[in-house]
Amino acid sequence: MSDAEGIMDRRTFLTKSAAAIAGGAAFASSAISYGKILGANDRISLCHIGTGNRGDELDRIAAQLKTSHNVEMTAVCDLWKVNREKAVATNTKYYGRTPQSFQYLEDALALKDIDAVVISTPEHSHSPILKMAVEAGKDAYVEKPMGNVLSEIKSARDAAMARNRIVQVGTQHRSEPHPRAAHDLVQTGVLGEVSKVEIVWNYHGPRWRGRPQTQLIREADTNWRKWLLGKPYRPFDPQVYCEFRLYKEFSSGIPDQWLSHGIDLVHWFMKDSYPRSVTAHGGIFAWRDGRENADTFQALLEYPKGFLVSYSTSFGNDSPSFTRYMGKKATLHNIGGEGSPRYQLVEEKGNHEDDQAIDQKRTAKYMLLPGETELPPMGIDDLSLEHMANWFECMRARQQPHCTVQDGFAHSVACIMATQAYWSGRKQYWDAATETILDQPV
Repeated sequence: MSDAEGIMDRRTFLTKSAAAIAGGAAFASSAISYGKILGANDRISLCHIGTGNRGDELDRIAAQLKTSHNVEMTAVCDLWKVNREKAVATNTKYYGRTPQSFQYLEDALALKDIDAVVISTPEHSHSPILKMAVEAGKDAYVEKPMGNVLSEIKSARDAAMARNRIVQVGTQHRSEPHPRAAHDLVQTGVLGEVSKVEIVWNYHGPRWRGRPQTQLIREADTNWRKWLLGKPYRPFDPQVYCEFRLYKEFSSGIPDQWLSHGIDLVHWFMKDSYPRSVTAHGGIFAWRDGRENADTFQALLEYPKGFLVSYSTSFGNDSPSFTRYMGKKATLHNIGGEGSPRYQLVEEKGNHEDDQAIDQKRTAKYMLLPGETELPPMGIDDLSLEHMANWFECMRARQQPHCTVQDGFAHSVACIMATQAYWSGRKQYWDAATETILDQPV
């Protein structure tokens, strides 16, 4: 497989890509130049809450923006001693100064000189910690999903909106250049009436199982009850602590991690944010390793504008992944899995019954950015800078970022509905008037 077809390093890809990005520059908001923002010379002081695997990546991203956006990670917070000490060492290297270190988030949020927090804790704690952060007067960058309990995501959203906090939810593809260009293309109406969106993202392997941290963690080095954060008590379990995405009380697995990205782009592209109904099915068919969450999952989501979204993931086969927006005039084909920047527009020209050679007559064009001469890859890493840069700029301007707390609420609702449909075996319905999920039509 060539570099153009595989997953490419972010820095290499941006070097090959155009400097000018359709819909906005890579490190600039759509309307505001960094140097002209009021308070641009004031350093943004950050605290990172939850400094595990994804936390390492977010620390790296923030550090790459430290000069251009005048930010510093001045505090880190993690229940586990090992993560905490690693985050201190990492950020000392990045900034040349040792950040303050906290085991408990209550102590970190009490710091008056912290402007904002980065939240990359396990899924079950995203929305409760977000609520605490905004109530403490902090802006926040929170990893996706924004939450996986309906009452908790409501409380977090309402708290953020009541206090006018700038919250960026971590579905970072909204800020990347190719999805932004694809979004703008869809808005022109070139697809015609869209009746179906298909998302198929696959992976071959026992995803989230076998993390080396499970062999390192000791109950004495963390606070298990604090980690549970209101969940019913159970004896300390290193696998639950480090591989939480496999256990239904803390994560839904595929919906929380992958459907959240896919459906967030659908909401943005289609301008329809809440499914009318959701059905789901799946099971543990590939990796019978003690996991509770499905390794094979499929959901169907119907939207009020009149289109169906089909989402499917298998962890037992790496069959090529894709997303298709299927309209009466054309199909927008995203070739590759989550994060793929390779988009192709294929016109509709009739049907196979009338013309068996119809495929050869359909015009197909790859979407390239200005200055791009090679096809972009079919995958990319999670180290893009644009989403966090957008958050920093919006904090200074007090404007809403690319993925607002309302957007995070919406993708969380879709994922919660899919999860409830899977576990209950019953179709789930969204009541927009009361913001409740029902098992019968509204």
